Amino acid sequence: MVEKDTHSMLVYPSSTNFSNHLSMAAELNENHLLIIEDDQGRKEFPLENSVYSIGRDRNCSIRLISQFVSRHHATLVRFPRKNQNNGYYYRIIDGDSKGKPSANGLVINGRKLPTHNLKNEDEIVFGPQVRAIYYVLKNTRLSGQTDACEYDITLINPGTTEDMED
Repeated sequence: MVEKDTHSMLVYPSSTNFSNHLSMAAELNENHLLIIEDDQGRKEFPLENSVYSIGRDRNCSIRLISQFVSRHHATLVRFPRKNQNNGYYYRIIDGDSKGKPSANGLVINGRKLPTHNLKNEDEIVFGPQVRAIYYVLKNTRLSGQTDACEYDITLINPGTTEDMED
């Protein structure tokens, strides 16, 4: 029995020239999201900037509402990933951007840490009933590839419609 390369058949079902498709680079789209739960409930923060201040102060980029949180509790900093062209990650650092630590510190995934490179679904506890979950949402797509719905059209040869009416 001869096995067929079903992956190539499924990805490129109608193409006879595979070289164009194979030369397309896979492009990785990442969205970074921080979901905060504090005294006011749940809030979602899409992360796009390179630096965020987190705390109780009105001037913080991400404001936490709780008396148990420092005014400048943590700093979130974006770094490029070395092994991916356009990828990046966020590092959370206890305290403000000048190095002054918060009063209660950070508990990340159950461990008290001064700094941590965040990974998908990491839990950060800032104080009693104040926490955050970090998410990396990935969407891989071949560059140049479009959605099938863009080509959802039906072509009818005008010569065949007369035959159908007879």
